[in-house]
Order: sequence, then C-alpha cells, then structure tokens
Amino acid sequence: MLLSEIGLRMAGISYKLFYQYDADLGVVLRSGAEGWWKEEGKAYIRINSAGLRDREHARAKPPRTFRIAVLGDSYAEAMQVPMEETFWSVLERQLKGCPALARREPEVINFGVSGYGTAQELLMLSHRVWPYNPDVVILAFTTGNDVRNNSRVLEQDDLKPYSVFQNGELVPDLKFRDSFGFRLRQTELAQWAYRLWDSSRIIQLFAQGKWIVTTQNAQAHSYGHDSNPNITPWDGVAEAGLDSMVYREPRDPVWKEAWEVTEGLVVHMRDEVKEKGAEFLVVTASTGPQVHPDVAVRQSFAKRLGVAHLFYADLRIRDLGERRDFAVLNLAPLFQTYAEQHRVFLHGFENSVLGTGHWNKEGHRLAGELIASKLCSDVLRKAPSRSQVAQR
Repeated sequence: MLLSEIGLRMAGISYKLFYQYDADLGVVLRSGAEGWWKEEGKAYIRINSAGLRDREHARAKPPRTFRIAVLGDSYAEAMQVPMEETFWSVLERQLKGCPALARREPEVINFGVSGYGTAQELLMLSHRVWPYNPDVVILAFTTGNDVRNNSRVLEQDDLKPYSVFQNGELVPDLKFRDSFGFRLRQTELAQWAYRLWDSSRIIQLFAQGKWIVTTQNAQAHSYGHDSNPNITPWDGVAEAGLDSMVYREPRDPVWKEAWEVTEGLVVHMRDEVKEKGAEFLVVTASTGPQVHPDVAVRQSFAKRLGVAHLFYADLRIRDLGERRDFAVLNLAPLFQTYAEQHRVFLHGFENSVLGTGHWNKEGHRLAGELIASKLCSDVLRKAPSRSQVAQR
C-alpha cells in the first residue's frame, strides 16, 4: 500500500475531495478546497470561502455594480478549464461596455455544483443566492441529464433532495436528511474518513472508481425506462452520463413525470426570481452529439434514435419559456452551426474524447459570448434595474 501510494503520487494521480454533504442541498463544494483537476481537461481548482468555484465576492453588492448569479451543474462549475476561461468569466468580460448596463460594472457569481438537478438549483437560489442581491439569475440547464437528475426513480441517488407533486402542487422532497447514509456522513467518524481521503491517493482512486460505477448504473437504469432497442448507454456518440431519452418525446410514464417535475421547477424558479425583482434567463447547454462538427455523425445518431433532429429538449424548454413568459437561449443550434462551419470540437479535451464530455476552452468562449449578446441586446435592454424597481 505504501508503494502504491508513492507510485500514485509520482504519477500525479489524485482525486481531491472538493465536496461535502449538506442538509439543505445534499452536497456542496467545500470552502477552501483546492487541487488539480486532470481527469478531463486540466485546471488548478480553488473553492472560495463561500463554497463557490469562483473568486471571492462580497455579500453586499458594491455601488454601481450589476450582479448576475449563475445556477447550474458541472457545466457551470467548469472544473475542466481554468477559471478565467469559463463561460461565466467570459460573460463578465464581454458585458463591460454594454450600453444597457448604463455604466454599471458587471459582476458574475458562479453557484454551479456538479451533479445538481433543477431541484437542487432552486434550493441553491433560495438558500445561497439571494444574500448577494443579484439583478439577473441565469439557469444553465443541461439538457443531457437535468431531467433525469430531477427524478428519484431515474437518478437512483437517495442522498440528494428532489421535488414531487402533491395534490397538484410541487413540493420539496427532503427524505435524504433522514436516510442512514446521509446521517452516517455527518458523524465524527465520517469527518475523520474525509480527512484521510484528503491525504491518501489510494482512497481517492477507489472513491473515483466507485463514483464512475454509480454514475454508469444510474444511466443504465434510466435506459431501462424506454422501449427503443437502438439506444444503448455507450455507442461511441451517445455519452456516458447523459441520457439519449431527452432527444425525443418521452414515452415512458417515469420520463413523462420527470419532465413535468422539471418544467414545474423551472417555472417555480422564474416565479421566485420575478418576486425578488430580478430578471430570469434560462440557457440550455449543448451536448456533444448535438454539436459534432461532422453532419454525417449527427445524422447517424439521430437515425438510430428515430428522430429528425437532436433538439427536442432544447425546443421544449424554449416553448415553456414562450408559454410562461421567461427568456430562453438555446445554445445547441448555434453551437452546431459554429462547429460545422469552423470544423471544431466544442466538447472534449486531449486527455478525454474530443466531441464528448464538457465544454472545452472554445466551447466556454462561445457560450460566454452568446450569453452576453443575449443579455445585452435583449434581456437587459427591456428590463429596468432593480434599483429603479425599488424606487418605484
């Protein structure tokens, strides 16, 4: 074991503990945690004192500052790239000089946490975001797995919060707090184990392997709730960790319910943001198969799924925004055009598989620029500032 520990350290293999369990959100980032992220992309990660993958931000909003809060999962957390290359950093730089800001300084704060579904993002909004008094809330919606994340049946994870319909009303499902696994993780013995994890590369490697198996099992379980034999958890284009069921209208009752819960959560988030006097923007992120630069690869994948295109989830969220009066930016169609024209992969890294996984530097740059353009030309131009609302 000692030789293995030494060997792993010499090889630079580590999986630092960036997360901790939380009674409100299930899991959060550990404040002050830092270390290298190398399994997909490469970046040195620092978690700030508030438990955010971001620089330090004052709670009180400085004068003449326009604040934007970003909610999301691993796409927003963006461990794969250095902080200055993330879409929310690009967004902040791109908004400088936007006429709609009326000479206010843009400040973007990232609340993204890997693995979150919309239920957790709504709880993050309620528990952590509002003390920062944002003017705009952006929900970065990952079409590839957010719907599954919102279903206990599909997700197969009892250590996180969900939301369920009761008598036609969407209410939080916080059963995870009473589970043996969650209570065990709050004990002093567990805290000692986490400290050991921080110091042992062998334990980190074992825990990483366990996480991969758990993720693959959840994905395989979600495929069991569908009747299309052409869809498999991994076929070279479909991605591990994503769900091919989101590329077409759901047929299974479990998936239908997952979609209904997801839409209810987004509308609930819109209502809360509106009540606080802020603006709300939903940005649907792309998946690798949607924006592969080779049209033949995309068409082959769509044919196996039995669909005409790969934008079902994106368009469903767009239609929801039109019905319920909130702004939506679908990135995938724009990414697809860009990738095809420039023959470039927007997902994947040299140490992973190009065309799959999370956004690379180019993907983040494009996302940040497109979101900034949407905000400056549309959302902000139409909306008064929160200070103006308060004065009225």
